[in-house]
Amino acid sequence: MSTLPSFDQVNVGDALPAFETPPLSRHTLALYCGASGDHNPIHVDIDFAKAAGLPDVIAHGMLSMAWLARLLTNWVPQSALREYSVRFAAMTQVGERITCAGHITEKFERQGERCVRLALSTTNAEGVIKLAGEAVVALP
Repeated sequence: MSTLPSFDQVNVGDALPAFETPPLSRHTLALYCGASGDHNPIHVDIDFAKAAGLPDVIAHGMLSMAWLARLLTNWVPQSALREYSVRFAAMTQVGERITCAGHITEKFERQGERCVRLALSTTNAEGVIKLAGEAVVALP
């Protein structure tokens, strides 16, 4: 994490430093199954996924949410997070690289804290939104 930005240093429209994941691998999905305890076969069993009408296994929605949370904690410490919510928009497929991005949509004060509201998203290389979200962080 870099130096914590101050409320006075940021403006509506400012972008957070984006990052791109490596291509999603089956290995990553298997590791996430173990780490999260989510062993739904749709994420690791290609035969199960195909029987469900999918071309291949898909990423856990919570894995995508974790990547987006990492975007936030690369910018500010976890202790600065006040709100974080997401909407799942599309399935993430094996092999996709996902870009995590966000920007400031509002500056405000609440309960004595100076805060910013952020619009967040994950997208694939074709620009398809996989996850859309919002967060509020407190800044000094």
